[in-house]
Amino acid sequence: MHLVQMFLPLYDTSGQRVHRALFEGVRAELTGHFGGVTAFSRAPATGLWEDDDGDVQRDDVVLVEVMVDHVDHAWWRHYRESLEQRFRQDEVLVRATAVERL
Repeated sequence: MHLVQMFLPLYDTSGQRVHRALFEGVRAELTGHFGGVTAFSRAPATGLWEDDDGDVQRDDVVLVEVMVDHVDHAWWRHYRESLEQRFRQDEVLVRATAVERL
């Protein structure tokens, strides 16, 4: 079993707040495809990183995750690319971790 996590930004690359309907659409899509989804949306996480120029960048993100039996890399690559377009991002982080259900 794997936990797939998506870090969805609250603001696009121009600094405009992402419309709530985009998050609702992602939740609906993932629930329909995988049968469930968890979204940590009440207290956004803050991501900090250093860009190529040495400047510290910041993103406020909502963490969305699903549990899957198998990671279909091609499907997730296509979905990530779709998220990048919809959320107007250079990159959306999507990661998968092997987990054990207890």
